[in-house]
Amino acid sequence: MKGKFTSIRRILSDFYLVLILIFLYAPILTMMVLSFNTSKSRTQWGGFTLNWYQLMLSDPDILAALSNTLLIAFISALAACILGTAAAIAINSMKPVSRTIVMGITNIPMLNADIVTGISLMLAFIAFGISLGFKTILIAHITFNIPYVILSVMPKLKQTDKSTYEAALDLGASPLYAFFKVVFPDILPGVLSGFLLAFTMSLDDFIITHFTRGAGINTLSTLIYSQVRRGIQPSMYALSTVIFVTVLVLLLITNYKPKETKGRESLSGSSSHLGQTIQKWAMGGAAVFILASVTLVTWKNYSASHTNELYVYNWGDYIDDEVVEMFEEETGIKVTYDMFETNEEMYPVIEAGAVTYDVVCPSDYMIQKMIENDMLAEVDFANVPNISQINPEYMEMSQAFDPENRYSVPYCWGTVGILYNTKRLEELSVEPPESWMDLWDPALQGEILMQDSVRDAFMVALKGLGYSMNTTDEGELQEAKELLIAQKPLVQAYVIDQVRDKMIGGEAAVGVIYSGEMLYIQEEVENLGLDYSLEYVVPKEGTNLWIDSWVIPKNAKNKENAEKWMDFLCRPDIALRNFEYITYSTPNQGAFDLLEPEIQENKAVFPDVDKLENSEVYRYLGDEEEGVYNALWKEVKSR
Repeated sequence: MKGKFTSIRRILSDFYLVLILIFLYAPILTMMVLSFNTSKSRTQWGGFTLNWYQLMLSDPDILAALSNTLLIAFISALAACILGTAAAIAINSMKPVSRTIVMGITNIPMLNADIVTGISLMLAFIAFGISLGFKTILIAHITFNIPYVILSVMPKLKQTDKSTYEAALDLGASPLYAFFKVVFPDILPGVLSGFLLAFTMSLDDFIITHFTRGAGINTLSTLIYSQVRRGIQPSMYALSTVIFVTVLVLLLITNYKPKETKGRESLSGSSSHLGQTIQKWAMGGAAVFILASVTLVTWKNYSASHTNELYVYNWGDYIDDEVVEMFEEETGIKVTYDMFETNEEMYPVIEAGAVTYDVVCPSDYMIQKMIENDMLAEVDFANVPNISQINPEYMEMSQAFDPENRYSVPYCWGTVGILYNTKRLEELSVEPPESWMDLWDPALQGEILMQDSVRDAFMVALKGLGYSMNTTDEGELQEAKELLIAQKPLVQAYVIDQVRDKMIGGEAAVGVIYSGEMLYIQEEVENLGLDYSLEYVVPKEGTNLWIDSWVIPKNAKNKENAEKWMDFLCRPDIALRNFEYITYSTPNQGAFDLLEPEIQENKAVFPDVDKLENSEVYRYLGDEEEGVYNALWKEVKSR
């Protein structure tokens, strides 16, 4: 009976362990599988391919980010290893009470939230007048890596025999010679373990890097993060897979403990010694491999300086890379190109002034906020003659946030509407949506995808109720909040860019989406040969008409180059290339005239603006009102 109970307990224990492993590693396994998927879709398998790995190795942005990541990780790990080992030796020589206090202080940075550490380091750099860049990331990584090295070395120091070191001194050896001949061999596994752990932590870090990096510096983590808005490219799945496997191997080497053989003491000692030797060689080999990788991949010249340059800050994956190269070739201006994910991420970077950008691409309401806070310089349109290519109706639309068209040059525009699966709606006996209120149809329970965005979610409810999406009326906002709460049982998920992939995969019947996704969606439906169509509609109550435009921060150092950039992007052939790459509607009339008739007539991509009755552009409502929206959104999400 006892044996049966033990057997059942073992089975349940193994089952629990398997569940934990599935929970932890199923997402990573999914990513690894998708890195070999021919299709860009996250839900449809298009066949096996290694193309994304080949693209990963040929993408200049990925290689530059990889170069930065490896170099920062290696130098910071090496510096932290030296400083941390020296600190561990000093701490180990202290009296017990002092050692306990110092170790407690050492543990604080590891227990502290990364975001607090990152912001603190950024503020410290700004306070001391240090411009953010490669060196500040390096200093930050060394700072947060040192405690991990100390914790790796300390156990080995406690195991060393002090009498051996003292005997070496008595025999006439110098302290330095005695240390390297007697102590260092004993603590070497801890030193190597600390180095590999520091390298791994630096390789994986995003938060601290994000707050301490400057213009033109991207690591793999910041590059991946910047692509979230438009959807991460499969080449990043491939790169993430390589990183995961590399980190996993390093962790296995670091945490490997030789298994002692039962039996005679001599055999046990021999086995343990052999295991330790293998671990030392593995750690040393990993360190050599890291050094070789850094040397091989780090081909950029960080000391290079350019007298004719331009610092650009744009959304992730929001320009054709060849356009940047063409601009550099035609003008001789060196472009340093950085990316952000949201307007809210971009704004404090420009406001703080620690990183100076010459030209930035915010959205409508954020441009208004920057104008009101005196953060933008007026554009000298004498240097932007191609502004004449922008359709006047979009210049007029821009006056909602730039009243006199003095600060901005339109880049892309679009609408927010409802994407629906015709076959799924037919199976549910539901008519195609025409109104925002159709998203409250009980027949669509579990079939609705909503945007996980406070302004977009409230726009749906406010427009459905017949109110302005820029309202500040407390009663109207409360009514919209209650309507969104009432909708929650019908909503499958609040998502952002996942709407397109879930809809392509047939996982939902309807979803709120940006019109710029439609060309990609239509191409994927055709390429995958799906037996259903996905249609887009702008509800009759009106919607959000959004515009992303180029602006020049007031502290820009290369204003004339920024205006050359604006003029270049307004050239019809260049605007056409960008449209074909990002598929978001272009306000450039010259580029529109060059498009094929079927694309010009695609009303999902290019709706008639004059027919979009009651549609509005988002306005900046002030910090207080934005706080009201955010508080109400928290109530919706928490109910």
